[in-house]
Amino acid sequence: MRPASLRLGGTSTMFGSAICLTALALAPTAALAQAAEPAEELATVKVQSTAIEANPNAEPGVPYKAKTSGDERHTRPLAETPQTITVLTKSQIDDSGYTDLKAILDAQPGITLGTGENGNAFGDRYVIRGQDARSDSFVDGLRDPGMTIRESFAIEQLEITKGPNSSFAGRGTSGGAVNAITKQASTFLDFANVQGTLGTDEHVRLTLDANKAFSETLAVRGNLLYAKEDVPDRGPADRERKGAAVSLYFTPTDAFEATLDYYGLRAKDRPDVGGYLTGGVPVRNVPVYAQSEDFLVSDVDTFTARLKYHFSDDIRLTSLTRYGEADNGYVLTGARGTTTNASNPGGVYVTGTVSDHQGWQNVEYFATQENLFITKDLFGRKNELILSFEYSDHQVLNGIYRLTRTGPFNCATGTSTTLNSYCIIGPDGAAVAGVNNLLRRNIQRGPYDQDWRIETTSFSVMDTMDLTDRLTVFAGLRYDTFDFELGVQNTTTLVRSDYPYSDDLWNGHFGVTYDLGGGGMVYASYATSADINGGESDVGTSTGYGGAIILNGAISGAKPERSENIEIGTKWNILDEKLLLTAALFQVTKTDVHEGNGYTTVGTFNSAENRVRGIELGATGNLTDKLTVQAGVTLMEAEVLKSATPGIVGMTLSNFAEQSAVVQAKYQLTDNFYFGGAVKYESERYGGQPDTAPARNAAGQYTQKVPGYTVADVFAAYRVNPNLEARLNLSNITNEDYYLAVYQGGFFLYKGDARAVRFTLNYDF
Repeated sequence: MRPASLRLGGTSTMFGSAICLTALALAPTAALAQAAEPAEELATVKVQSTAIEANPNAEPGVPYKAKTSGDERHTRPLAETPQTITVLTKSQIDDSGYTDLKAILDAQPGITLGTGENGNAFGDRYVIRGQDARSDSFVDGLRDPGMTIRESFAIEQLEITKGPNSSFAGRGTSGGAVNAITKQASTFLDFANVQGTLGTDEHVRLTLDANKAFSETLAVRGNLLYAKEDVPDRGPADRERKGAAVSLYFTPTDAFEATLDYYGLRAKDRPDVGGYLTGGVPVRNVPVYAQSEDFLVSDVDTFTARLKYHFSDDIRLTSLTRYGEADNGYVLTGARGTTTNASNPGGVYVTGTVSDHQGWQNVEYFATQENLFITKDLFGRKNELILSFEYSDHQVLNGIYRLTRTGPFNCATGTSTTLNSYCIIGPDGAAVAGVNNLLRRNIQRGPYDQDWRIETTSFSVMDTMDLTDRLTVFAGLRYDTFDFELGVQNTTTLVRSDYPYSDDLWNGHFGVTYDLGGGGMVYASYATSADINGGESDVGTSTGYGGAIILNGAISGAKPERSENIEIGTKWNILDEKLLLTAALFQVTKTDVHEGNGYTTVGTFNSAENRVRGIELGATGNLTDKLTVQAGVTLMEAEVLKSATPGIVGMTLSNFAEQSAVVQAKYQLTDNFYFGGAVKYESERYGGQPDTAPARNAAGQYTQKVPGYTVADVFAAYRVNPNLEARLNLSNITNEDYYLAVYQGGFFLYKGDARAVRFTLNYDF
């Protein structure tokens, strides 16, 4: 059973306190400024025309390019790291016009979106290199559990690591991981930035980002967010975000520094699923059928302490500790195609009927990570050694809402001779009257049905060693030991069954780079990852969706799933390190895969194997003094190599796009004006269960197809004066009707946003 919770009461109080703290600490900066000291004559210096950059990992003067990772365990610059790591800077994200992480990541090659499989729609779900990564989101190097909505207002840069990564991240990460690097206080400079955005679909967005250094040893940074909009061209479906992030930095001595952070987000949507498939084809012009009582909410609160102590120039200790809570819930409406029958008052016609989907989730977690960095010459060669310890306790409680429909039926379907369904399309092909108020549900929070918990202790050692002036070796080994428990409760009888087990995981990575000179290098790397039976926190024992398989009354008989990544590549950091070109060939092989069956507990342990092969090309930085780009292309193929169902061997994987590409570019026409645009392309893919072939009919043909798409955006910005900039974003300029993902049943077909216009004023003071 779950022990007494450590949950802190009053999340709304904490959220309000953070806003008050930000306002009190940052508003009166003028009054707190120290008196100016007497002027001192300075020597002449050369000033480079480069914007002040608050991000310590940025490449100076190159707005789309990061020089280093925000995870200190990557000890070398990104251009020297033997791995594909895509970094999106704040400047690139701002220019794109996207704000939710789901939209930002969907624009990146090699990543597709998943739906709320098992009916779950708590938050964001990503698929990286064909592998489900919904539990592989991190913040500043610590796992961010649960299925929350994630926003970018407090992000300095976003890092996407491709390929298995368990020596850094622990369990999971079979296709890669997403790591958000957050904004932190600094004594380096004072600044304040306010952005206000208005746009079509009643779009409003306001943000504040302010940093105040009170002395050389104390600084505070605060970020605030308010945003609301109708889903483009899909109102009354809407989205609302409120956020606050506060960071306090203190360094009482030269050797010690501490940063204390709070992050809070309140996200509330009336969600629009978008559409559905009939006969494997998207139904066009589906009306907005979201019901008036529908909601999708995500309340997040986290507290983080970062401590650093320098024993010497060569030895330092870092400690990262976080406590977090998230409360998520949704009641939403899906739809599927059907035909009315002869008993229907309006006659026989093609229509769609609606369905209920619901759930709530409480997340509570504690994690701490300690890293000892030792830089020493051993055997006459430079070594960058990292000894790490990590402990985490993740608890996720999933439950149900009880729904009672009070609205009258409005059509007859199937074999019924009386009205028995809620139809959203009438005989004229238009939305029925009152389409957003058909179900009139009464909603009550019900009991929990899944109690998921995993407690993990980890030890790792990593080393980066220069064998020669040109040859460098990267290596790491990680050991995880965990105690896992899944409690499944019948929501009618409230009878609970518990499925505990414990195991150990070993993972590692090895890479080698060779400096070719002129900014170029070649590399080869090998890395592993492991995941466990029941490792997904949101699906309980629904085995077809990544849930725990129960065999002979237990889940403990399964071996971990294993993934291996082999990658060879090259990186060229050229044009005075202003442009990074990358190319990589990779192969991800996943073995000992568990195979489930829909909502049941039935499945087979370690019976499947799949493989993804591909090539990824990238370009990030300044092509010229005026032209900046962030571009990438990924070409992949996936194949099921082994299965307990022999007929699917040789098929591709679900939710897998073989080709994807993105180009975002901006041109600085004058000192005060730039313009640019972005084009993203994603090929067709097919819905289905994770880690196996897509949904198919008796003939073996894929039935749930998401068509490929190409979407283009444009933007332009004008610097009115040194403090004020105006930016215009026009997204989906051709108003492309496109889809992001499909549920394996075909009745969740997530629709991409229609054309939208946003005008932003960006003021620095």
